[in-house]
Amino acid sequence: MENQTSETGCCPKFNPEPWDGKIFEWQSKKFIKGKVFTLFYMPINFGGVFKKLMEKVQKANGKAQDWMGLSDHTSKWNMDLYVAVDKEIPGAENITLSGKFASKVYEGDFKDTGKWCQDFENFVKEKGLQIEKMYMWYTTCPKCAKAYGKNYTVIIAKTK
Repeated sequence: MENQTSETGCCPKFNPEPWDGKIFEWQSKKFIKGKVFTLFYMPINFGGVFKKLMEKVQKANGKAQDWMGLSDHTSKWNMDLYVAVDKEIPGAENITLSGKFASKVYEGDFKDTGKWCQDFENFVKEKGLQIEKMYMWYTTCPKCAKAYGKNYTVIIAKTK
C-alpha cells in the first residue's frame, strides 16, 4: 500500500498472483503490532485496531506495504495483528520478521478456513518444508470483499 485510495474508498483491490503458491525470503521485514479482541476466534475490533495502527504510520510519514496485515490467532480471545511498514514507526511496537516463508491464496467464506489450513499444510509439505509459524492475511474488509465480489485470504507461514 502506498497510503492510497481505492475504488471503494477503503481497501484496494487485491491481486492474488504475487502471493499464490510462493516461497520467498524476508530479511528484517518491518511490521508494527497491535492486539485485536476476539470472541471464539472471531475478531471484534479488527477495524479499529487497524485504523489506529494506520494513523501511527501516517503520522510518522511512513507507508504500509501492500495493505498487509498478518493475523496471529493466539487464543480464542486474542489475535495479534502485524501491519507491514516501510520504516520504524514511533509510538508503535515495531518488530521484524526474517526467514523463508510460504504463501498461498484462498477465496471464499471464512467457514472454509479449516479446509484452507489443511490444503496449505499439504502445500508446504510438498515443498519439503515444515511450518514454524502460520499467519492469516485477510486482504479486504467485509464491505470491500462484497463490493469486489471476492473474499481473498492469504495464508503465510514461516517455514524451516
